[in-house]
Order: sequence, then C-alpha cells, then structure tokens
Amino acid sequence: MGKLHLHGKHQHSHSHKNEKVVENLPPDLAKLKRRASYVGAFVNILQTLIKITFGILGQSAALVADGIHSLSDLMSDALVITAVCLGSREADKEHPYGHRRFETIAAVILGGSLIIIGAGIGWSVYERMLNPEKLPIPNELSLAIAAVSILLNEWLYHYTKRIAKVTRSKLLLANAWHQRSDAFSSIVVLIGIGAVMLGYPLADAIAAIVVALLVIKIGLNLVIEGIKELVDTALPDKLVAEIRRVIYDIDGVEDIHLLRTRYMGEDALIDAHIIVDPRISVSEGHRIGDMVRDELIARFDDVMEVLVHVDPENDEALASNSKLLTRANVQDLLTENLPELLPYLDDFRIHYLEHKIEIELIIPFALSLESELIKHINNKLISIKHNVPQIETILLFFKRDCSN
Repeated sequence: MGKLHLHGKHQHSHSHKNEKVVENLPPDLAKLKRRASYVGAFVNILQTLIKITFGILGQSAALVADGIHSLSDLMSDALVITAVCLGSREADKEHPYGHRRFETIAAVILGGSLIIIGAGIGWSVYERMLNPEKLPIPNELSLAIAAVSILLNEWLYHYTKRIAKVTRSKLLLANAWHQRSDAFSSIVVLIGIGAVMLGYPLADAIAAIVVALLVIKIGLNLVIEGIKELVDTALPDKLVAEIRRVIYDIDGVEDIHLLRTRYMGEDALIDAHIIVDPRISVSEGHRIGDMVRDELIARFDDVMEVLVHVDPENDEALASNSKLLTRANVQDLLTENLPELLPYLDDFRIHYLEHKIEIELIIPFALSLESELIKHINNKLISIKHNVPQIETILLFFKRDCSN
C-alpha cells in the first residue's frame, strides 16, 4: 500500500492590488506629476528666452548654448506631460498591465533628442573655434544671467525631485536631474564668461563644449536606462536578493526555483515560483502563495504586482518523457479492475511527483472489518501498480467521522 497527497501542480496567485493600484495612478499623484511638468515648462520657457536673448546681446556663445540646453528641457517637459497623460490611463483589454511604458518610451525619445542637440551645439562651437578671431567677447550682463540661471535651475531640481519621490516617477526624477544639469552647465558658463573677461578668449567656447558634453551624457543615460526597462531588465541584484530572502521567510515556503523581476515605469513586477510541501492541499498551497504576494507588496514600495506559482517540486530539473495519467484515466482503471470497490469509494486523490503518480483511495472505516474484501482489494491494487508503470504508489485510507 502506498501513499498520496493532494498536490496543486500549477497554482497561481495573482496580485490585483490591495492598497496599491496597478491600473492607474491615483488622481492626486497624477495631478502632482502634471503640475511639476507645467512648472518646469514655464521656468524653461523663461530661461530659454532670457539666455538666448541676452547671450546674443552679451556676445556669449556659452550662454546661447545654455539657452538651447534650456530649450531641450522644454522639449523634455512636453514629453513628460504627454507621457504622464498617456501613462496614467486605466488598463484596458489591449494593455492589461496599464500604460506606464509610455513614460519609458518618452524618456528614450528625450535621451535621443538630447544626444542630437548636444552634438549639434558642440560641432557648431568647434567650427567657430577654428576661427578664434571671430569668437564674440561676452560682457557682465551674460555673467549675471548665468548666475540667475543657476539659482532657478537648482530650485527647479529640488521641486521636481520632491514630487518625483512622492509619485515614485522615474521619468520625473530623470527630468529633475536634467534640470540640475542645467545648473551645472550654467556654472560652467559662468566660469567660462568670467575667464574670458579675465583675458582667456577661448574659455567661453570651451565652456559651451563642456555644456554640450553634459547634454550628451544625460541623453545617453536616459536612452540606456529606458532600453533596459523596455527589454525587461531585472531589478538590481541587491533588491532581488532581499526579495528572495523575504520569500524564504514566509511560513510554508520550502524553496524558490525561479524568480523573475522587471520594471514597468516606476512599478516593479515579480514572478516567483515557490516550492511547498507536496502533501498539503491545493487550498493551503494557494494560501501560502497569497502570503508571499501580500508580504512582497507590503514590504517593497515599488512592487505593484506579484504572480506566485506554487509547485510541489523543482519541475525545471525534471524532463517529462511520458504522458501521465489523468483523473479520468485513473477512474477508468478503477472501474475496470475494481468495480466492487466503487460503491464504497468516497473519493480518490492523485499526486504528480517526479513524473510518477501516487493515488489515495478513501473508503469508509467500517470496511476495515471486512478482512476478505480488504485482502482482495489490496491484491488488485498491487496488480494495477505492477501493470501500470506510471503509478508509483497506491494508498488505501479508511475514513472515520470523528465529529459525532
């Protein structure tokens, strides 16, 4: 006689969010995102006009380049506003995971445009440096505008970064650093203009090239990070290790044989394959999966959806060479070989382990007194197991109602 335990081979536990919402941002957070983008756009319109105008009047190539940099910021603000509007829409049939990738696509487009703009600025200034006698000489007005720009951009950086943290928006955070790069570039411009006024005529042009390189670097970072997300790059190793540790700490989890992670916008998605005791019930295995899901969502702010796959063993290491018996197949075997048992059979359970099956037959306790019948049944079960190589074990259980 053998042994069998009910096993839910492919149980899945889906996270539909409790307090967190995958489908769309809460209205107040989406509004914060849009407001930060509108404020940034207004400041960058102001800076673009002031820098280019006074850069021309003050004869500063670096200040004009910095004005074009601010114009690129205005483009990024437009992209952010568009991406926020599209990305905050509710999930639909075509996009069941929501529209957060619009923000990622916007970041990649923004990065590409910054690379082109930076290269254009650098090439233009380089050509002018080939004829140093044609380089303009900036004045004190350019110096003052650069100083004001530093203050404006630093304030805008802190404002946007604060909202990016509240809304957990990577795109806004990238835009915030983009705005801080404006402050850095304005510092470079300030130094360049000051150096020219002290008698170093090439300093302004060199400062303009440094600004162009800053723009290109930011663009490359945005493109690289965006592409990583679009190709479903895993979460950082340190975070994945922490997620794995949390899963192992859940009561009932014996092992993890597959853990996949990725980002969608600012949301982290997890696909975890856990191993539980193969002798527990489907409902208990499902409950363990729910505990894993709930704990990950509660513990990690970025985790917004978890898919838990519950297994009784590491099925990746096993190669299936035969088609296992189904419940209908087992029913047919019993009907054919033990028709006399069927009237007494309360239930039977099947466990699929190591590409074999274990069967549990449950009959009333009263039959345990029928020694001849039990002996006959036992012989038939031995015969079935011998003739069907897919069967590893058959167990016969006697059921007694202890509630009375």
